[in-house]
Amino acid sequence: MRGRPLLYTSYQEDQSLLNTWTKKLMAALFLALLLIAPFGIVPGLGFLGDNDWVKLMSQVFIFAIGALGLNLLTGLAGQVSLGHSFFLGIGAYTAAWLGGEAGGALLGEGLPMWVWLPAAAVVPAIIGLIVGPTAVRVRGLYLAIVTLGLVIIGEYVFRNWKGLTGGSQSGRTHPEFQFKFWKEGTPLFDFGQDATIAGFQISSEVSTYMLMLGFAVAAVLVAKNIQRSRTGRAFQAIRDRDVAAEVMGVNEFKYKLLAFGLSSAFAGFAGALLASFVGRSIPERFDLFLAVQFIAMIIIGGAGTVSGTLMGAAFVLILPRVVRDLTDWGAAIVESGEGVLAWIGDLFIATSPDDFGLINTLPGVGPGLSVDQLNGVLFGLLIVLFLIFEPLGLYGIWLRIRNYWKGWPFTY
Repeated sequence: MRGRPLLYTSYQEDQSLLNTWTKKLMAALFLALLLIAPFGIVPGLGFLGDNDWVKLMSQVFIFAIGALGLNLLTGLAGQVSLGHSFFLGIGAYTAAWLGGEAGGALLGEGLPMWVWLPAAAVVPAIIGLIVGPTAVRVRGLYLAIVTLGLVIIGEYVFRNWKGLTGGSQSGRTHPEFQFKFWKEGTPLFDFGQDATIAGFQISSEVSTYMLMLGFAVAAVLVAKNIQRSRTGRAFQAIRDRDVAAEVMGVNEFKYKLLAFGLSSAFAGFAGALLASFVGRSIPERFDLFLAVQFIAMIIIGGAGTVSGTLMGAAFVLILPRVVRDLTDWGAAIVESGEGVLAWIGDLFIATSPDDFGLINTLPGVGPGLSVDQLNGVLFGLLIVLFLIFEPLGLYGIWLRIRNYWKGWPFTY
């Protein structure tokens, strides 16, 4: 209603995908920004056009898809899972089997992307439905331990099934992002090659970026529509109080099983995209640390929210790059020895074996933490701090900022 943007006259209006003009405008502007960002023409964000940043943003989209699946299971349905990386691995090796080329002892069917990519979602979903009945019979910590067992089993199977995975430490190549009708030699479009479209030269990195962005947008729409559907409301009822939900008529077993299946499908799809994006992966890639990364995404971003999940995925993947860039910048200032910043930086950054600092920038073993170790410490601290002070994560911070400005200058 004009002048009353939060006044709705029907339940359909209240539950619409973007229920205010502000949200519609912001969504359109944000999508437009993502579309033009890899071309390096955004003022102040020209660095996003660099190939390494384009690749990093493509990974953000892939991880966002997987995080949306975990958000359906943990954020909406309230089922704690540490086995997300297991289903990513299932999706990755389903794609490798159906889309990869057979060679030596390796399995491969050489099928096109429109076959192996959907199959990478369907197969993990079926496996999720198979193991789901066992998992949904337990709650809380016991459920986390059960799903942790899936990761341990998956690591063993992936390492030893050499015909599928290539074996430990060696791995195998994964199918490329190519559009084909069937098994013809020349694809209709190859995202791994530079192309000219409408007179514009587009690099392979930008083509892959656009493909990942399209998949991420589709995943967001699916996840958002599930959340506002009858199924999503049943998930949230089980999360808030499963006994009360069952008394009200919600089939707890059915919806918990459905949550496992949907989450596994998202994870498998993301796993196939990740493996093909990297090009070659080893079985050890799909371990417990990868599962913890996804847990960190939904905790830091905001469990139970699609927007928070996207924020968390971007934060967890971009933070290590920002930390590394800031560390390199600080090390350069310390080595220059000029100004107050060099003196302050020398207190925290070790640039020689005899120097003591919190962060070590030396190529070998030295004093302090390496950049990777520092990132691990930061992730742990952020998870603890967000759980204690802001359970809704980055989305909760955004709500505070938004509500402040909506009520400004009044405080009531």
